[in-house]
Amino acid sequence: MIRDSKTLSIWQDVIPFVNLNESPNENDDFDAIIIGAGITGLTTALSLQERGKKCLILEASNIGYGTTSATTAHLNTVLDTPYNAVIKGFGEDNAQLLAQGTKQAIALIKRNIDHYKINCDFEYKDGFLYAENEEQVKDLDDIYDGLQKVGLDVSPVDTIPVPVPFIKAIQFSGQAQFHPVNYLLALTEAFTEKGGIIKEHALVSKVEDKNGTQEVHTPDAVYKAASVVYATHVPPGISILSFKCAPYRTYLLGVTLNDEHQYPEALAYDCEEPYHYFRTVYLDDKKILLVGGNDHKTGHNENTEHIFTELEAYIRKHYDVRTIDYKWSSQYYESADGLPYIGKYPGGNEHLYVATGYGGNGMIFGTLAGHIIADLIITGESAYADLFAPSRLKLMASFKNMVTENADVAKHFIADRLSVEALEEFADLGKEEGRVVKYQEKQIAIYKDEYGVLKALSPVCPHAGCIVSWNSAEKSWDCPCHGARYDTDGQLLNGPSVKPLKKIDIS
Repeated sequence: MIRDSKTLSIWQDVIPFVNLNESPNENDDFDAIIIGAGITGLTTALSLQERGKKCLILEASNIGYGTTSATTAHLNTVLDTPYNAVIKGFGEDNAQLLAQGTKQAIALIKRNIDHYKINCDFEYKDGFLYAENEEQVKDLDDIYDGLQKVGLDVSPVDTIPVPVPFIKAIQFSGQAQFHPVNYLLALTEAFTEKGGIIKEHALVSKVEDKNGTQEVHTPDAVYKAASVVYATHVPPGISILSFKCAPYRTYLLGVTLNDEHQYPEALAYDCEEPYHYFRTVYLDDKKILLVGGNDHKTGHNENTEHIFTELEAYIRKHYDVRTIDYKWSSQYYESADGLPYIGKYPGGNEHLYVATGYGGNGMIFGTLAGHIIADLIITGESAYADLFAPSRLKLMASFKNMVTENADVAKHFIADRLSVEALEEFADLGKEEGRVVKYQEKQIAIYKDEYGVLKALSPVCPHAGCIVSWNSAEKSWDCPCHGARYDTDGQLLNGPSVKPLKKIDIS
């Protein structure tokens, strides 16, 4: 399976053959068009198709191209945003509703697995969260209080399943893990067997409302539907969501250990910022330890290859490592107030929906989003509509984050134009290295491939005009403002841009 990165995740070694049914006809009228074929798009489409709707999925690349094929597939009721923070920002009733939603998402995944007989290594697991210093202990105590208030099963423990020194820890039940790509492909098969249509390599550039009908534009055709769902992280164009979501990269290693007893039979998390997370994967009867962490804002660290080195050093500090088998990175979006945006697209029309801002809990919120949006399309109602409304603005919870994130966007928009290097000779550039430089009074994004061939691009991201940054681990040009990414030829890897970087002739 191809995804939006050079590095290979542990889940990609599959042959994603699914009958996608006949190609859609421009004259067809669909009840819903879903843009994006990750877990959000497939869950939404299958839920609608099961309830008698005629759906089309338009995918810019291929099924599973984005974050779903790069997750560690932790299924959590205990989220990145602690419930004590949710209680403070949204109230205890809403925090309890959020906890209910996380449990419902895991139940929905299990329902699909049982109903469609999906082999995706689903297992229920306990989770552990631990503190390594006194400052973290205070945070852990607050998290523990929040978990108790929302009614989740949590208790203090004296041992944890990872060999890391700790001061205090808690255990919570009802968590789970699975193989996300096998699950996604099974949803795809179920969707197409029920008559749903998927069109790959169909980049959506815009959606227009024409007298209540939604016209969805791709390079080859315009398709029509009653409703449209953006299941693509942040939708294309500039909207309020461009300022309420911030892109982040996370890093993951899959390792084989010398000590068989060191593999955790649970999910584990520390209280660092950013935090580390652990789980075990069974792959062809072989155990692999997955460890992730070292997150940072997209485009804010050019030496991303070194981040893998740092993560490896962290793992070797605590584990007896035999081999490093996998390393990859992935992208997710943080919302301004810690909860995702799921529902009607703010500033759009009544028939346009969006789901984004999941943080590190994409499998949970992507699943829940699919059912929320299906309910909104069919009945106009959902118990979660107000809590996750994309138009909300919780000033107490989000204003500071919005100011900080967008000041950062402004800084990169201006400062990156003033800080480019001057390369007198292209020989200064190492093989497989990229830099934004000044050449003949012009800014260019220059890359030298493994054969010494130079590739030159405009560094201006077509989405909002920010200057891209080099990602050494993924060999990509990443926008530090809104997270659009491009390969070394300038081709789009992921949005919210819908155009490539312009090529520059330096011959």
